[in-house]
Amino acid sequence: MILAALTPLLALSLFALPAKAQAASPSAKLKFPPYRKTKLPNGLTILLMEKHNLPLVSFNMDVKSGSTSDPAGQEGTASLAAALLRKGTKTRSAEQFSNDLDFIGGSFNTGASTDFTFISAEFMKKDLAKGLDLLSDPILNPTFPTDEFTKLVAQRKDGIRAAKDQAQGVLGTYFNAYLLGGHPYARPTSGDEQSLAQITRDAVAKFYATYYKPGNTILSVVGDFDSTEMEKALAAQFGAWANATVPAVQLSAATPAQGKHLLLVDKPDSTQTYFRIGNLGIARTSPDRVYVNVVNTLFGGRFTSMINSALRIQSGLTYGANSAFDERKAAGPFYINTYTRNATTEKAMDMALDVLKQFHEKGITEDQLTSAKSYLKGQYPLRIETSDQLASQLTDLEFYGLDAKEIDDFYPKVDAMTMADARRVIDRYYPLDNLVFVVIGKASEIGPVVKKYAPDMDTRSISEPGYWPASGAH
Repeated sequence: MILAALTPLLALSLFALPAKAQAASPSAKLKFPPYRKTKLPNGLTILLMEKHNLPLVSFNMDVKSGSTSDPAGQEGTASLAAALLRKGTKTRSAEQFSNDLDFIGGSFNTGASTDFTFISAEFMKKDLAKGLDLLSDPILNPTFPTDEFTKLVAQRKDGIRAAKDQAQGVLGTYFNAYLLGGHPYARPTSGDEQSLAQITRDAVAKFYATYYKPGNTILSVVGDFDSTEMEKALAAQFGAWANATVPAVQLSAATPAQGKHLLLVDKPDSTQTYFRIGNLGIARTSPDRVYVNVVNTLFGGRFTSMINSALRIQSGLTYGANSAFDERKAAGPFYINTYTRNATTEKAMDMALDVLKQFHEKGITEDQLTSAKSYLKGQYPLRIETSDQLASQLTDLEFYGLDAKEIDDFYPKVDAMTMADARRVIDRYYPLDNLVFVVIGKASEIGPVVKKYAPDMDTRSISEPGYWPASGAH
């Protein structure tokens, strides 16, 4: 990144930050910098935030269609479309684009999530005219060359095989598929061995033609510029982009799993067992999202959390254990995540469940709540320091229908949280009886052990294509 060349950034781990650095001053205030929101006549939403401390300009764009818009049976289409944007345009080959980008020391990255496709770029202020051209060219003029498409699909298939060989890289994908079943969030964002084989170059081009429309797009710009001049420059660059109606995604709420369900994925050569335990969590806009963040910090969100203390620090059963809530447009998964040696599989899984049980029975103390509040208040500003972080934050807020109050009110909401709030969050969002288990390991060794955790155990081989049928764990 350009920023790394301009100023050294202190890399602060969430797990290693000293206690003094974690604590925020009781009188500290968090204020999101002012920004301008406008919309071009073609529907493109533009968010502009001036930040003049460094001669940088950061761009972040969200196309409001992600893998949930993939055609059925062609999962991975949105991801391929995003990755192929820079692999050839009407005026540049993939090599020419990379050379032009490298010549000015710029960055350009793309990707697809479940909810949206993102494009980010960063350029020096002095190279802004060239940077705008390099930003807009792949977005407005991609050609999706057949040779580049074929090469990328082959790479993706190899990547899936490599990920399954490591197990840890696909644990989340198996878990989502098993937990969410027929819901769009169950589908693998990058596709699988079967779906990638069904995607053609023309299908990728059709996805682009359908969803990459200005009215379906948010563009945030943060950095060293004048907002009036930047608005004119963006209008000149993107004003001719033709708009059209985009098909709506039918995204209903997923149904939480009832009872206990377990999927064992057999990896015969595995010497370790990887497992994830959980259920449905919360959406990005949940009114309890701040409280959940505070509580999860204590349960599994930092190095000294309950789950990591038990499984790593005290028992040495693993090198790391955590819990997380995957917040999306609709509720995403909540999960406990770790791994251990085959011989200690039962001990580790029992311990994880016991920590969860104790969490319900004992709750948390006032001192723990105070500690989590201070930790989060100390960490949060680190997420909105740099131009690229702010640009990403702007598009995120706009996409989810939020605004600056999300940041401005964070400290007050954290401070206002009570022990009663914590108890309600534990009872509501940390399931104890309704749990989904996904375990990857050597079935001949761990199968007899893990079957005790659910009335019925589903099994499949990691060598089977895909992750789980649409029926899921329900």
